Amino acid sequence: QVQLVESGGGLVQAGGSLRLSCAASGRSFSTYAMGWFRQAPGKEREFVSAISWSGGSTYYADSVKGRFTISRDNARNTVYLQMNSLKPEDMAVYYCAADRRDYGSNWPIVGHLDFWGEGTLVTVSS
Repeated sequence: QVQLVESGGGLVQAGGSLRLSCAASGRSFSTYAMGWFRQAPGKEREFVSAISWSGGSTYYADSVKGRFTISRDNARNTVYLQMNSLKPEDMAVYYCAADRRDYGSNWPIVGHLDFWGEGTLVTVSS
């Protein structure tokens, strides 16, 4: 079992930056691929970014490429999402997720992941 706790959300002006963290408890964090997803009010949850077990492979939604960076520290059991040049359309609840499988290019269409956090709210003011 893996418990995931997100932090780092908050209010930021458009153009600003935030860094989200997702701390994992439980064993074998380094054997899980990790993903970030978000859900804006009235919209479906969407893929944002993912990273492989080792951190050697990363994946991004087109909407965040060049602005967001995912990374992980397996020694600290934590995955990060650095978000720069934030836009009002980035406003959402951000969730991290863990799965034994690295879905590669299929991350955006994955229907089920093993573990989810409770989410952290990111608000971007224009």
